[in-house]
Amino acid sequence: MPHRNTTMPDSNETMAEQIARAATAFQERQTGRAPTAVNVVLSGGTVVVTLHGALSPAEQALAKNPDRAAKMRDFHRQLFLASADAMGNEVRRITGLDVREADAELAPQSNNVVQIFSDGTMVQVFLLAGKVPPSTFEIPVQE
Repeated sequence: MPHRNTTMPDSNETMAEQIARAATAFQERQTGRAPTAVNVVLSGGTVVVTLHGALSPAEQALAKNPDRAAKMRDFHRQLFLASADAMGNEVRRITGLDVREADAELAPQSNNVVQIFSDGTMVQVFLLAGKVPPSTFEIPVQE
């Protein structure tokens, strides 16, 4: 497998692309394997990073058992929290904004890990059964 440069940003990369590159590098350092794909959505004060194909074949097999899947979910959350400060520093470097909160959720059935960096707002993440054209939108809420 050819070596990929996952840390040096291209000057033409968007913030989302730079965050995706950083998230890939962190996942590879933590687990020894890169995700198969990374999606990043920046909206208002929230960054949502989805790492697709983040589980090893052994973890995928374990995820078929609900008790083991729950333990893996806890393990991956702790793994994320152990590196959240470092990844948060990358998000801050890229966006120029401090990270107030960070969390992660493992979806073992879909082999995905969702990482959330937010400003204290509630974040709802829906993993779809298919793919939609890439777009990001924000609906302002009247106060």
